[in-house]
Amino acid sequence: MSNTAERVKITVDGNVALVTLNRPDRHNGMDFPMLEAVIKAQKTVGKMRDLRAAILIGNGPSFCAGLDFKTVLGQPAKAVLGYAKVWWPFRNDFQRWSMGWREVGVPVIACIHGNCFGAGIQLALGADFRITTPDARISILEAKWGLIPDMGGAALLRELVPIDVAKELTMTGRIITGTEAKGLNLVTHVADDPLAAARALAAEIAARSPDSVAAGKFLYQDAYCTDERGALRAERVWQRRVIGFANFRISVKRNQQRAEVPFARRRL
Repeated sequence: MSNTAERVKITVDGNVALVTLNRPDRHNGMDFPMLEAVIKAQKTVGKMRDLRAAILIGNGPSFCAGLDFKTVLGQPAKAVLGYAKVWWPFRNDFQRWSMGWREVGVPVIACIHGNCFGAGIQLALGADFRITTPDARISILEAKWGLIPDMGGAALLRELVPIDVAKELTMTGRIITGTEAKGLNLVTHVADDPLAAARALAAEIAARSPDSVAAGKFLYQDAYCTDERGALRAERVWQRRVIGFANFRISVKRNQQRAEVPFARRRL
C-alpha cells in the first residue's frame, strides 16, 4: 500500500467529515505516504465550507503507533531530506502533521484507542478536542529513540500541561493510560466509545454559528500563549470577523424568534 489516497480516507456523513488513518496492519504507523496524505486531508477538509466538524480516527487496533522507523529508514533519500527540514527556519511538513489541523475552520476531534505514541499523540494534540478510551496506551515516545518531540509537540503541550509534566513525559517516554492522560489534561474526555462521544460533541457545537465556532477556535489559538495586550487584540480582530455578518444575524433571529433558521455556509 503506497498510494497516499489509501493511507487516509475521508468520508462525509451529513455535516461531519470522518478522517480515517488507514494503515491498520502497522497500527497506523506514520510513513512518508501517510504524512503526505494527512497534510492533503487537512487542505481538503478546510475547503469544505458546509462541514461543521472533522473527526480523526484510526482504522484497526490503534489510533496511531507513531513514526514507522523501519519503513522510513528504509527510504534513505527521503529520510535524509526529512532530516534536512529540521534546519529550515519555518514550519516543515512534519510539524504540519499536527499544526495543520489548527488552520481548519471547524472543530477537529481526535478519537484515541489502542496505541497512541510519538507522532500519534502529536497528531491528536493538533486537534481541538481529544476523546480516548480508558485503556488507550499513550506516550510521548521519542525518548526511546534518543529524540525529542518535533511534530508540533512543544507548541501544543504548552497549552495543556505545566512545564514539569511536559518535561517528565518527554524525558521518560512513559506509557500512560487514557484515564491517566485525562488526569494530566492531555485529553478532553474519556469514553468507552470515543467516536459516539465525538459525534455527540460535534452535534452540540453545530447548533451554533459556524463562523463564531471558527472564530472562537482561532481566537484562543492566538490568545492563549501571548500577553494580555495580544489576547485583547485577538478578541477585537476575531469579533470584527463575525459581528454583523450573515451567521451573526441568523443567530440573533434564532434566539429572538426561537426559529430553526438554517445557518449560511461558513465564511472563516
